Amino acid sequence: MSDRAAAGSPAFRYFDFVMAIFVAVLLISNVASAAKIVNLGLPILTFDAGTLLFPISYVFGDILVEVYGYRRSRRVIWIGFASAGLLSLTLSLVRRLPGEAEWMMIVGDEAFDAVLGTLASGRIILASLVAYFAGEFSNAYIMAKMKILTKGKWLWSRTIASTIVGELVDTLLFVIIAFGGIWSTDLLTSIILSNYVFKTSMEIAVTPITYRTIAFLKKAEQIDHYDYDTNFNPFRLKL
Repeated sequence: MSDRAAAGSPAFRYFDFVMAIFVAVLLISNVASAAKIVNLGLPILTFDAGTLLFPISYVFGDILVEVYGYRRSRRVIWIGFASAGLLSLTLSLVRRLPGEAEWMMIVGDEAFDAVLGTLASGRIILASLVAYFAGEFSNAYIMAKMKILTKGKWLWSRTIASTIVGELVDTLLFVIIAFGGIWSTDLLTSIILSNYVFKTSMEIAVTPITYRTIAFLKKAEQIDHYDYDTNFNPFRLKL
């Protein structure tokens, strides 16, 4: 299949939809991560609530690279980065604004800080953005390079390998930057292992759905992009 957009043909039918889901999952998982730490009865099953949803962003990251290519995926990653930054900056501003009297009695700044305050914290913002940036671009780069090396075969090997690396980079950077020196070493280790195992296992579990989605999009969009001549610089936004 050829790259229709490069030939000046109409825009893709589903690209915006995939991008919207990717960004929505990113933002919702960030809020859920701040809201609650979940424990299912064992130390290895302790993780932030955003872990339930965040791995889906890597699934859609794989879909974007596999179908539309690294260059378009790079733009989506940057849109997600800007959206996450805007979310944190907005909550930081809201945190500093005076509360209405009735709201202060019912909810109050302490409740706001306990749940959403972490998303307005400079350290959490830095951790979230750095981890997201490094993890998503690691995932996209490996997906694109492995597609060339495997000549488009063995999709499962690309989705799993890219997730193993991307999720490891994301998890390590976020937990260490956000909570290093605050939480105990035992809790940090438990969170890192739980998040990493859960995220990677979820991606492996949904591999059949990923296969079907990619097959559908390739057929519908009439594209199967290979990044032979792509500049992989993450800061280059030009298609």
